Amino acid sequence: MKLWSDSWPNGEPIPERFAAGKLTADGVGFSDNLSPHLAWSGLPAGTQSLVLICHDFDVPSRGDDVNQPDREVPADLPRVDFFHWVLVDLPPQVSGLAEGEFSRGFTARGKPGPAALHGARQGLNDYTGWFAGNAEMAGQYFGYDGPFPPFNDSLVHHYVFTLYALSVPRLPVEGVFTGADVRQALAERVLGTATHSGTYTLNRRLRG
Repeated sequence: MKLWSDSWPNGEPIPERFAAGKLTADGVGFSDNLSPHLAWSGLPAGTQSLVLICHDFDVPSRGDDVNQPDREVPADLPRVDFFHWVLVDLPPQVSGLAEGEFSRGFTARGKPGPAALHGARQGLNDYTGWFAGNAEMAGQYFGYDGPFPPFNDSLVHHYVFTLYALSVPRLPVEGVFTGADVRQALAERVLGTATHSGTYTLNRRLRG
Protein backbone atom coordinates (compact mmCIF):
# COMPACT_ATOMS: atom_id res chain seq x y z
CA MET A 1 0.00 0.00 0.00
CA LYS A 2 1.09 3.55 -0.70
CA LEU A 3 -0.36 6.80 0.67
CA TRP A 4 0.74 10.22 -0.54
CA SER A 5 -0.38 13.83 -0.70
CA ASP A 6 0.08 16.64 -3.19
CA SER A 7 -0.49 19.07 -0.31
CA TRP A 8 3.02 18.63 1.18
CA PRO A 9 5.88 16.10 0.91
CA ASN A 10 5.94 13.28 3.43
CA GLY A 11 7.53 14.35 6.71
CA GLU A 12 7.76 18.03 5.76
CA PRO A 13 6.10 21.08 7.40
CA ILE A 14 2.35 21.30 6.80
CA PRO A 15 1.34 24.48 4.94
CA GLU A 16 -0.72 26.90 7.00
CA ARG A 17 -3.88 26.51 4.92
CA PHE A 18 -4.29 22.90 6.11
CA ALA A 19 -4.04 23.90 9.78
CA ALA A 20 -6.78 25.00 12.15
CA GLY A 21 -4.50 27.60 13.76
CA LYS A 22 -2.05 30.13 12.40
CA LEU A 23 0.17 32.93 13.65
CA THR A 24 -1.26 36.44 13.45
CA ALA A 25 0.29 39.86 14.01
CA ASP A 26 -0.80 39.88 17.65
CA GLY A 27 -0.86 36.18 18.52
CA VAL A 28 -2.71 33.22 17.00
CA GLY A 29 -6.03 32.77 15.23
CA PHE A 30 -7.98 30.34 13.09
CA SER A 31 -6.60 29.35 9.70
CA ASP A 32 -8.20 28.00 6.49
CA ASN A 33 -8.48 24.47 7.94
CA LEU A 34 -8.60 22.74 4.54
CA SER A 35 -8.56 18.98 4.56
CA PRO A 36 -5.50 17.88 2.54
CA HIS A 37 -5.31 16.01 -0.73
CA LEU A 38 -4.63 12.33 -0.14
CA ALA A 39 -4.31 9.47 -2.62
CA TRP A 40 -3.44 5.80 -2.37
CA SER A 41 -2.70 2.71 -4.39
CA GLY A 42 -1.79 -0.94 -3.94
CA LEU A 43 -4.69 -1.96 -1.73
CA PRO A 44 -4.41 -5.59 -0.63
CA ALA A 45 -6.59 -8.22 -2.27
CA GLY A 46 -9.84 -8.60 -0.38
CA THR A 47 -10.02 -4.99 0.81
CA GLN A 48 -13.68 -4.20 1.55
CA SER A 49 -13.40 -0.77 3.17
CA LEU A 50 -10.89 1.85 4.26
CA VAL A 51 -10.31 3.74 7.49
CA LEU A 52 -8.35 7.00 7.70
CA ILE A 53 -7.04 8.36 11.00
CA CYS A 54 -4.99 11.53 11.57
CA HIS A 55 -3.43 11.99 14.97
CA ASP A 56 -0.82 14.16 16.67
CA PHE A 57 1.33 12.21 19.16
CA ASP A 58 3.07 15.29 20.64
CA VAL A 59 0.18 16.77 22.65
CA PRO A 60 1.06 17.79 26.24
CA SER A 61 -0.37 15.39 28.82
CA ARG A 62 -1.00 18.31 31.19
CA GLY A 63 -2.32 21.76 30.37
CA ASP A 64 -0.62 23.76 33.14
CA ASP A 65 1.87 25.46 30.81
CA VAL A 66 -0.16 25.39 27.58
CA ASN A 67 -0.47 28.76 25.79
CA GLN A 68 1.19 30.72 28.62
CA PRO A 69 3.14 33.65 27.13
CA ASP A 70 5.73 33.73 29.94
CA ARG A 71 7.01 30.15 29.51
CA GLU A 72 7.24 27.17 27.18
CA VAL A 73 5.75 23.70 27.56
CA PRO A 74 8.80 21.59 28.54
CA ALA A 75 10.06 19.12 25.96
CA ASP A 76 10.31 16.32 28.54
CA LEU A 77 6.64 16.52 29.53
CA PRO A 78 4.91 13.19 28.71
CA ARG A 79 2.88 13.40 25.51
CA VAL A 80 -0.46 11.89 24.43
CA ASP A 81 -2.40 11.33 21.21
CA PHE A 82 -4.86 13.91 19.85
CA PHE A 83 -7.15 12.77 17.02
CA HIS A 84 -7.69 15.27 14.20
CA TRP A 85 -9.66 13.06 11.80
CA VAL A 86 -11.45 9.72 12.10
CA LEU A 87 -13.04 8.47 8.86
CA VAL A 88 -14.45 4.93 8.46
CA ASP A 89 -16.34 2.86 5.88
CA LEU A 90 -14.69 4.56 2.91
CA PRO A 91 -15.34 2.35 -0.16
CA PRO A 92 -12.21 0.76 -1.70
CA GLN A 93 -13.28 2.09 -5.11
CA VAL A 94 -12.35 5.58 -3.86
CA SER A 95 -8.67 6.17 -4.63
CA GLY A 96 -8.20 9.64 -3.18
CA LEU A 97 -9.65 12.69 -1.47
CA ALA A 98 -9.46 16.16 -3.00
CA GLU A 99 -8.01 19.15 -1.17
CA GLY A 100 -10.77 20.83 0.82
CA GLU A 101 -13.26 18.05 0.09
CA PHE A 102 -13.95 17.32 3.76
CA SER A 103 -13.20 20.67 5.41
CA ARG A 104 -13.07 24.33 4.45
CA GLY A 105 -12.71 26.61 7.45
CA PHE A 106 -13.04 26.02 11.18
CA THR A 107 -16.64 25.64 12.36
CA ALA A 108 -17.47 26.77 15.89
CA ARG A 109 -19.27 23.97 17.77
CA GLY A 110 -18.10 21.51 15.13
CA LYS A 111 -19.02 20.23 11.71
CA PRO A 112 -21.92 17.76 11.44
CA GLY A 113 -21.60 13.98 11.48
CA PRO A 114 -21.27 11.07 11.54
CA ALA A 115 -22.58 10.81 7.94
CA ALA A 116 -19.90 11.84 5.42
CA LEU A 117 -19.12 11.92 1.70
CA HIS A 118 -18.76 8.69 -0.32
CA GLY A 119 -21.09 6.89 2.10
CA ALA A 120 -18.43 6.97 4.79
CA ARG A 121 -18.84 7.93 8.46
CA GLN A 122 -16.76 10.35 10.53
CA GLY A 123 -16.04 10.15 14.23
CA LEU A 124 -15.43 12.88 16.76
CA ASN A 125 -12.04 14.55 16.75
CA ASP A 126 -10.43 15.69 19.99
CA TYR A 127 -11.38 19.35 19.64
CA THR A 128 -14.63 18.04 21.15
CA GLY A 129 -12.87 17.63 24.49
CA TRP A 130 -10.61 20.65 24.08
CA PHE A 131 -13.54 23.06 23.71
CA ALA A 132 -15.89 21.26 26.13
CA GLY A 133 -15.59 23.97 28.78
CA ASN A 134 -15.90 26.90 26.35
CA ALA A 135 -19.47 28.23 26.17
CA GLU A 136 -18.96 29.72 22.70
CA MET A 137 -17.15 26.74 21.15
CA ALA A 138 -18.43 23.61 22.92
CA GLY A 139 -19.98 20.97 20.67
CA GLN A 140 -19.38 17.75 18.77
CA TYR A 141 -16.49 18.16 16.35
CA PHE A 142 -16.86 15.60 13.57
CA GLY A 143 -14.48 15.14 10.66
CA TYR A 144 -11.24 16.96 9.92
CA ASP A 145 -9.91 19.83 11.96
CA GLY A 146 -6.22 20.47 11.42
CA PRO A 147 -3.23 21.41 13.57
CA PHE A 148 -3.49 24.08 16.27
CA PRO A 149 -0.66 23.19 18.68
CA PRO A 150 0.16 25.35 21.72
CA PHE A 151 1.96 28.51 20.61
CA ASN A 152 4.50 28.03 23.41
CA ASP A 153 5.31 24.34 22.95
CA SER A 154 9.03 23.59 22.85
CA LEU A 155 8.35 20.61 20.56
CA VAL A 156 7.42 20.70 16.90
CA HIS A 157 4.28 18.55 16.57
CA HIS A 158 4.00 15.56 14.22
CA TYR A 159 0.77 14.67 12.41
CA VAL A 160 0.36 11.16 11.03
CA PHE A 161 -2.30 10.19 8.50
CA THR A 162 -2.76 6.41 8.55
CA LEU A 163 -4.85 4.57 5.96
CA TYR A 164 -6.07 1.09 6.92
CA ALA A 165 -7.35 -1.48 4.41
CA LEU A 166 -9.98 -3.64 6.10
CA SER A 167 -11.43 -7.10 5.50
CA VAL A 168 -14.96 -5.91 6.41
CA PRO A 169 -17.26 -3.52 4.53
CA ARG A 170 -18.39 -1.73 7.71
CA LEU A 171 -16.41 -1.12 10.87
CA PRO A 172 -18.36 -2.25 13.97
CA VAL A 173 -18.65 1.12 15.69
CA GLU A 174 -22.08 2.67 16.11
CA GLY A 175 -23.58 6.10 16.69
CA VAL A 176 -21.10 8.74 17.79
CA PHE A 177 -17.59 7.25 18.01
CA THR A 178 -14.05 8.39 18.75
CA GLY A 179 -10.56 7.61 17.52
CA ALA A 180 -10.02 5.30 20.49
CA ASP A 181 -13.21 3.40 19.59
CA VAL A 182 -12.01 2.94 16.03
CA ARG A 183 -8.54 1.77 17.05
CA GLN A 184 -10.13 -0.89 19.25
CA ALA A 185 -12.51 -2.00 16.48
CA LEU A 186 -9.66 -2.37 13.96
CA ALA A 187 -8.24 -5.42 15.75
CA GLU A 188 -7.97 -8.48 13.46
CA ARG A 189 -9.63 -6.65 10.56
CA VAL A 190 -6.60 -4.87 9.03
CA LEU A 191 -5.14 -6.21 5.78
CA GLY A 192 -2.60 -3.43 5.28
CA THR A 193 -1.62 0.11 6.26
CA ALA A 194 0.16 3.13 4.82
CA THR A 195 1.10 6.50 6.31
CA HIS A 196 1.80 10.09 5.33
CA SER A 197 3.00 12.63 7.88
CA GLY A 198 3.80 16.29 8.40
CA THR A 199 4.95 18.71 11.08
CA TYR A 200 3.57 21.98 12.43
CA THR A 201 4.43 24.55 15.08
CA LEU A 202 3.09 27.91 16.21
CA ASN A 203 6.14 28.62 18.36
CA ARG A 204 7.78 31.69 16.81
CA ARG A 205 11.15 30.69 18.24
CA LEU A 206 11.06 27.32 16.48
CA ARG A 207 9.92 28.91 13.25
CA GLY A 208 12.97 31.14 13.32
